[in-house]
Amino acid sequence: MPIATPEVYAEMLDRAKGGEFAYPAINVTSSETLNAALRGFAEAESDGIIQVSTGGAEFASGTRVKDMVTGAVALAEFAHVVAEKYPINVALHTDHCPKDKLDGYVNPLIAISQERVNRGQNPLFQSHMWDGSAIDLDENLEIAAELLEKAAAAKIILEVEIGVVGGEEDGVSNEINEKLYTAEGDFVKTVHALGSGEKGRYLLAATFGNVHGAYKPGAVQLRPDVLKRGQAVAAEKLGLPAGSKPFELVFHGGSGSLLEEIHEAVSYGVIKMNVDTDTQYAFSRPIADHFFKNYDGVLKIDGEVGNKKTYDPRSYLKKAEVSMAERVVEAAKALKSAGTKLS
Repeated sequence: MPIATPEVYAEMLDRAKGGEFAYPAINVTSSETLNAALRGFAEAESDGIIQVSTGGAEFASGTRVKDMVTGAVALAEFAHVVAEKYPINVALHTDHCPKDKLDGYVNPLIAISQERVNRGQNPLFQSHMWDGSAIDLDENLEIAAELLEKAAAAKIILEVEIGVVGGEEDGVSNEINEKLYTAEGDFVKTVHALGSGEKGRYLLAATFGNVHGAYKPGAVQLRPDVLKRGQAVAAEKLGLPAGSKPFELVFHGGSGSLLEEIHEAVSYGVIKMNVDTDTQYAFSRPIADHFFKNYDGVLKIDGEVGNKKTYDPRSYLKKAEVSMAERVVEAAKALKSAGTKLS
């Protein structure tokens, strides 16, 4: 199937919220990791989300070019071609974009999609993330409102973050402290600034102890009830019945989370969970295994010629693709999206 249209993406999100499951959002940095994500979704019979961070986009453009927009567009165009061969729907998304990178990443990408929409085409990406967690909430939401208007015009969904995800990703580090838990008043401010869909559809990355990086299960102190209370105060402000879940939530920094914590978060309205650290390891592990076991073939030792079959990048990247795809299947099962693909 082709990359999801705005209408199909909306249907995907509606189904996730109504069915209490979430889509794995897999970070990619290359055509090979993108292929792995597609394979994993297909094998899980799950629709899904493929996303590109600022650092991932810069890397994808090449170490000499190092241009985020170029890399993001290249990966998106590649995805638009190869996704047609897979029996699942995939949405394209850009991950964390802080204030100092807006004009070098998200704003130009929205403009590209707007040009496409003006020509009667679908947007290049289906959603973009604005990460204003490092600045004052009022400024964060002011910028979010401006971006939401532009995104809605280009048929794009905006992801907004309130609260702070701890740990380190793409060179941005945050301390692990009380700021990791979004306050109830912040949920109310978000509704006031962005509405509940009438100004444009948006996803909300609210934090409940999330931490980027690699952690053992149980090491991360999550409090999913933060999401439950956030939904409740927002529903009250909007005059909705008790138990309503007005926000469509995103789970960041999930490595090391217990399965029951993931399921609890999903029950409170999480419909998208970012997966990066674990898939990075799944991709790299078989490559390390290949090189250790075939060191005398991949290296030209003592003047020998080595073994072309073992240093051919395809010999180990195929293994990496399969391994990463298996981790994507695991994520889809954990989030209950496996077997839910749109027909």
